[in-house]
Amino acid sequence: MNPQAKLIFTISLMLGTTITISSHHWVMAWAGLEINTLAILPLISKSHHPRAIEAATKYFLTQSAASALLLFSSMTNAWHTGQWDITQMTHPVSSLILTAAIAMKLGLVPFHFWYPEVLQGSPLTTGLLLSTIMKLPPITLLFMTSPSLNPTLLTTMAILSAALGGWMGLNQTQIRKILAFSSISHLGWMAIILVYNPKLTLLNFYMYALMTAAVFLTLNSMKVLKLTTLMTAWTKTPSLNAMLLLTLLSLAGLPPLTGFLPKWLIIQELTKQDMAPAATIISLLSLLSLFFYLRLAYCTTITLPPHTTNHMKQWHISKPTNMLIAILTTMSITLLPMAPMILTII
Repeated sequence: MNPQAKLIFTISLMLGTTITISSHHWVMAWAGLEINTLAILPLISKSHHPRAIEAATKYFLTQSAASALLLFSSMTNAWHTGQWDITQMTHPVSSLILTAAIAMKLGLVPFHFWYPEVLQGSPLTTGLLLSTIMKLPPITLLFMTSPSLNPTLLTTMAILSAALGGWMGLNQTQIRKILAFSSISHLGWMAIILVYNPKLTLLNFYMYALMTAAVFLTLNSMKVLKLTTLMTAWTKTPSLNAMLLLTLLSLAGLPPLTGFLPKWLIIQELTKQDMAPAATIISLLSLLSLFFYLRLAYCTTITLPPHTTNHMKQWHISKPTNMLIAILTTMSITLLPMAPMILTII
């Protein structure tokens, strides 16, 4: 892709995100989301492969439908209450339509079908944008409207997301699809706590974005897309592989790594809200995701499975690791001891 075109699309992405997260009026928020969608489409389809074109088409159709629903819910609310302010979403039907629209934007169950397909058809760098930056504006809208959302609906969607994200990721061999189902599972954790403590949702999102960015950039550096190539990648960059192992375990939420912090705080908050059964169910469902993270980690390290594929071992590369990857992986592994300071900030 032309560097100037790439620069324009990247600036448009930042502009769309900034407009949505800083707006008070529903129409401005909608305009920001539209700019975001139009800016990411060329980045998804830049390889001109039929799968990439298909991914871009699916993304466009689902995001357009979600934006139309969002506009419809805000207009319904304005019709009944006379308010266009985002924080004044008080009409119950409007709140339900808004929840469906943002769930479609994010890829929450039952509107998750497009997400793994789109991520599979995108390059790894675009997949990183789809998993992190593109999720920030919808989550910000959920954060601003959280007092008027339906807790039962959100809890149901959250538990279903954690279940399907874990269940459907079990038999995948494509790493981008595994990361897509991992994202759906993490969205479940964000949605379940949204009504009770919205700041925890944002904390969970920031931690998830940090760890996912580390994983995507590491995989992009190693040029790995499938489990079979991941099995033989340890000869190329052994130290980077060891860091990827720890980052994946952190993404799974194992103590004493960074990913344990949001899960721990969410379970604690749910227990305080007399939602111990929901906390138990979502904790048990995260074991499903743990299985495929462990499988990825197992393939990442030198412990090769018994039935190795007939892949050539790759040459060791002695080029220095990208500084950004080093910073992100370090933060993805070591932030848990800083929990008290992070909690004082939020």
